[in-house]
Amino acid sequence: MRQATNPRQKSQRDANSVTSVPRLVAIDLHAGPAFVDAVQSAWQNDEVVLPVDQRLPIAAKGQLYRRLGVDAVVSHSPTGQVLRNDLNNSNPEELVPLREGDALIIATSGSTGEPKGVVHTHHSLAASARMVGERLDLGSDDHWWLCIPAAHIGGFGVITRSIYFGSRLSFASTVDQATIDHARENGADHTSVVPTLIARHRFDGWKSVLVGGASSPDLPTNALSTYGMTETAGGIVYDGLALSGVTVKIEDGEIFVQTPSLARTFRRAPLPLVDGWLATGDLGRMVDGRLVVDGRKDDLIITGGIKIWPRVVEARLREHALVDDVVVMGVPDDEWGAVVVAYIVCPSAHIPTLRELREHVKETLSAPHAPHRLVVLDHIPRTNLGKVLRSELPSA
Repeated sequence: MRQATNPRQKSQRDANSVTSVPRLVAIDLHAGPAFVDAVQSAWQNDEVVLPVDQRLPIAAKGQLYRRLGVDAVVSHSPTGQVLRNDLNNSNPEELVPLREGDALIIATSGSTGEPKGVVHTHHSLAASARMVGERLDLGSDDHWWLCIPAAHIGGFGVITRSIYFGSRLSFASTVDQATIDHARENGADHTSVVPTLIARHRFDGWKSVLVGGASSPDLPTNALSTYGMTETAGGIVYDGLALSGVTVKIEDGEIFVQTPSLARTFRRAPLPLVDGWLATGDLGRMVDGRLVVDGRKDDLIITGGIKIWPRVVEARLREHALVDDVVVMGVPDDEWGAVVVAYIVCPSAHIPTLRELREHVKETLSAPHAPHRLVVLDHIPRTNLGKVLRSELPSA
């Protein structure tokens, strides 16, 4: 990894031989060769990179730069690539200082909240690439296709693995069946996708398709369901089995992990660890030696004392012919403590009634799983990685 994704050939030191704080350089470019060149150039200069989500408006980018303490921005202008240094950063005292060995900040915040700024090192990125490479038997002859945003750890991990193994890397401008097939015809054989892509398109002939956050048992044979988070540099459990070097334990139903790919810190606060373990905030269990993820602790619905996992109800509702998309959540209720609410998108003008959907759910699940309320939407608000923006759902 040091040769590829960590080309740190010299240490930055001041006149007193004290290691200086690395600069944070935001890479405000679309994913492509210029983006990768900018990342490698920054690393060669002992700088830390922050990939910028290209969907962010200009004002939001400025807020991001200030919050995470960006020192410079690499972007495009009509005359070509430019480097901006005229930034007014946040108070350095509010930031956890960067240090030698840091490589990457991912501005993750889940579906709500301010960006946490997860700081990864060259060591953690190398560990991630190495562990995935061992599981997938990767080498320099592979060809990765990047079709998800590089500003998120899943997309940046594609770049990291490509650099680590010296393998070919190509980029998607759009993603549909034609571009997927074209990429495969041009030699691409590995990619990472979000669950909606694997559900809507075919990836016939690909060696491996990594599906982040997937739990469906109906994945094609060349697809692997991965579990991980930005703090772990992406997936560390593949099809329920931990990668080499990763340890998983369950305490009081919550998933705790240890991994060589763990981030060093958040940009504005230390990484919260419990005796060296990362508390994921996810609930799960081990079944026949494999990890089964039930969902986020905050997503669990307890109605009348019965525990309901939204994803179970969502899977059943998706089997209804008149439900195109759905998200299920709980809302407070004076009588039951909480009740199940279904937000649905319908493929036609005919909208199923609440009674119809309740009966549909009760055919295979217990009565408490059936939704008490129904909200019909034109679309489910999601991030560009497919996560539901729960804060944007209307009140039920």
